[in-house]
Amino acid sequence: MKKLPLLPHRFRKLGYVLVLPFLALGIAYMGWDFTIAQLAYHPDKAGIFYMGNNNYTDELVTVGLILSLILIGFSKEKVEDEAIQFFRLEALQWAVYANYAVLVIAVLFCYGGWFFNVMTINLFTVLIIFIARYRYVLFQYNRSNS
Repeated sequence: MKKLPLLPHRFRKLGYVLVLPFLALGIAYMGWDFTIAQLAYHPDKAGIFYMGNNNYTDELVTVGLILSLILIGFSKEKVEDEAIQFFRLEALQWAVYANYAVLVIAVLFCYGGWFFNVMTINLFTVLIIFIARYRYVLFQYNRSNS
């Protein structure tokens, strides 16, 4: 089986360290409209592309969560063999199916601002479901081999 290009194992720890503050900031932003004042941008009103005042807290949260979840999900294990690669690919396939099931349910039953919130959270569900499923399968595999 061809080896998958993965990040070094030490990046997983960095991902776990980064995911906590970005997750907390994201919850504060979505739940209480918390913004970081230093990330405010006030463009010149004379420009063609003027879209009003903006704060880049949501962009920071989105990029930070995506990067930290990628570091967690796509870092090598200490021992990376064909079984681990199979579990990783199976978990990714399972996560894509589950993500699109959530998307279909959201399209059918969510409307207005709630739909936008569900779609925002749906940006991260593939990575979150992948990590959860992969870790669960790996846990079961290691437990059965002990």
